[in-house]
Amino acid sequence: PEDTVTSSFASFIHAARPEHLSKTVRHRSKRMILDSIGVGLVGSTTHVFDIALRYCRELYSPVAVSSVYGKPGVKLSPTLAAFTNGVATHSMDFDDTWHPATHPSGAVLPALLAASQMLPPGTKPSGLDFLLAFNVGLEVQGRLMHFSTEAHDIPKRFHPPSVVGTMGSAAATAKLLALSSSQCSHALGIAASLAGAPMANAATQAKPIHIGNATRLGFEAALLAARGMEANPFILDDIPGCSGFSAFYGVYHPKPLPAPGEHHEFLLEKQDIAFKRFPAHLGMHWVVDAALSVRNLFLNYAGSFSPALIRTIVLKIPVSKYINRPFPSSEHQARHSFQFNACAALLDGEVGLGSFSQGSIQRQELRELLHKVVVEHPEDNVANFDKMYGEVALLLHSGDVLTGKCDTFYGHWRKPLSKESLLKKFRSNASHVLPEEKIETIISMVNNLEKLPDSSQL
Repeated sequence: PEDTVTSSFASFIHAARPEHLSKTVRHRSKRMILDSIGVGLVGSTTHVFDIALRYCRELYSPVAVSSVYGKPGVKLSPTLAAFTNGVATHSMDFDDTWHPATHPSGAVLPALLAASQMLPPGTKPSGLDFLLAFNVGLEVQGRLMHFSTEAHDIPKRFHPPSVVGTMGSAAATAKLLALSSSQCSHALGIAASLAGAPMANAATQAKPIHIGNATRLGFEAALLAARGMEANPFILDDIPGCSGFSAFYGVYHPKPLPAPGEHHEFLLEKQDIAFKRFPAHLGMHWVVDAALSVRNLFLNYAGSFSPALIRTIVLKIPVSKYINRPFPSSEHQARHSFQFNACAALLDGEVGLGSFSQGSIQRQELRELLHKVVVEHPEDNVANFDKMYGEVALLLHSGDVLTGKCDTFYGHWRKPLSKESLLKKFRSNASHVLPEEKIETIISMVNNLEKLPDSSQL
């Protein structure tokens, strides 16, 4: 079929060329790639990653082709390597976030890394091919999210990367494998049948599997399409009486994706990415910055941080059930708790990797602070990562009130991390598993990705 939304997406994937990537898009996407590798590397030190890796090694007989984050000498079959590395990327909820809300890099990058190693010598994609495929995967995710007003708010039903991320992985891999326009359409159709995960598994060890499955299953969809499997050619269209991709959204108004002409503008040109400074749900970054602000006021007021002076801690946050967790008991719950992150920031003056250890979570002084927290939901504080704010007020026994507020944290797309901050985060994350010389090699490789003759070197 011609002139459908689905066919327009397929044509875009097939027709996109490196020259369509602006200087801004190349710069931003390389920052994303570097950050995603870093969080994947540090994520390879987690318990949930070990479970996923052990599962892949024990239950499958892998064709040892594709590398695994943080495990020198360990290789898996390409799709299982993508799955395992996807789990690593989201194992600490440390990966990038876009608007409308999703984690775009983790759903695409592991598939491309594995596919690059899968292809035989002489057919390896260049770094520029790799960068283009990565951006095609981002573009498809972003366009699909813009088809629904529901996608602009903090999600309630489906975890977005499990939905649009699977489609983005299929598109990116289809581009890297140079599939025909028809095959690209089928890849999207197949991927839609492999997509979706419920939000109820947020704050559990199952949530990182959402990213692992998105990147793996999108990859598999492209491989199946390359081998001749077909799917509904109207999968992205809004067909009355028969849900395709629209099944994931209550409101869905798709539009064709224009062919990438000379002046095509990728969404990444218009909408930058949020990078996290500490490993927790994005919403936590507002309350942490607000808590650190009011903590400084408290130090000026009292000379030191003394919880005994505090009668009540008032958090003014948007309504979002899965990140409103008064007394988290696990690291994954703590990463999704407004209350925990505010209190950890107040008590310690920072939130970092160590904040989510079991010992840190169970501290008596922290539990005592949590009992003082009261949550309010002001009507103007909407559940939207572009519009929300975090406010922390300390009501003291003396009757005084100290307040800190944050409407744009450092790392948000409106307030991007500096080059120095991004590199500091990457070096810190990667240092958990790599020596310094390899860390610097990766930085150099990503910075010069367009010049890399063989992307599998990455």
